[in-house]
Amino acid sequence: MSGRLFTSPMFLGFDHLEQMLERASKSTSDGYPPYNIEQLSQTALRITLAVAGFVMDDLQITQEDNQLVIRGRQTDDSQGRVFLHRGIAARQFHKAFVLAEGIEIGGAWLDNGLLHIDLLRPEPEVRVKRIAISQGRRTPQRQPVEHEVVPPAPKPRRPRAVRDLDDE
Repeated sequence: MSGRLFTSPMFLGFDHLEQMLERASKSTSDGYPPYNIEQLSQTALRITLAVAGFVMDDLQITQEDNQLVIRGRQTDDSQGRVFLHRGIAARQFHKAFVLAEGIEIGGAWLDNGLLHIDLLRPEPEVRVKRIAISQGRRTPQRQPVEHEVVPPAPKPRRPRAVRDLDDE
């Protein structure tokens, strides 16, 4: 990706989204195996991959941080067989999907050459937090970390004497 997406000062803490988008754009654009993504309900999705010729032992599904990774590796069982034409290759694949925070894997199953993976997206909680407003300037309070050396508090300043030049 060229440049930064979230350059506005109104987007605070969205660096991780930019990193996810970069990672997704760098993923392989190989169309194998073909797949569908289906919305089952407001909170459920299903990914279906066409993995004809693969058995369960050839497939591996992992969740690595916020990525769903599906790998397939077929064993070559052509020993002792003579092919006049071989159009179905024993091919391996690696497919990764970036998951939003909170998405959970509901389960996976293999049926008639189709690998189905259900994803659950829980309803987000609406959180409202009231922030108290204090008078005057305050620095944010921070809990010191055990290994952190906390500098002594600054000494209070003496009030300055203000002279009025008209009095002199």
